[in-house]
Amino acid sequence: MSLEACHPALRIFNVVRAKWCYLQWLGFHLDWECRPENGGPSIIKVSRDKAVLHLTEHYGEGSPCAKVFIRIDHLDELHQEIMERPNPFMRPGIEAAEWCEKFMTVIDPLVIVSYSWRKHLPQSTNTQSE
Repeated sequence: MSLEACHPALRIFNVVRAKWCYLQWLGFHLDWECRPENGGPSIIKVSRDKAVLHLTEHYGEGSPCAKVFIRIDHLDELHQEIMERPNPFMRPGIEAAEWCEKFMTVIDPLVIVSYSWRKHLPQSTNTQSE
């Protein structure tokens, strides 16, 4: 038996703005989108390399204030990449922590005013415990 990769469902409030954040700014790809004809809540699946996220407007799916940790092998490259794209809401920095060599926190701009929804992108470290 082995567990597969986790694909969290994260609450969004505006699919158009979420697409800008994840596709244009963070460089994810749109895998699929479900937009009901009656104008109901949308769900999209985005991915970048092995990272997969489901973004949903459904009020009962996903929880505001959720955190997602995405391991990355070259954090400095991702940081440089997203800093080259203009974003009036976010200019993340790289930080050090006891639990990992370094990390970068990206706050979803759609909810920055009411609460913090953060994705931490820790730098991969080669340790014997992995």
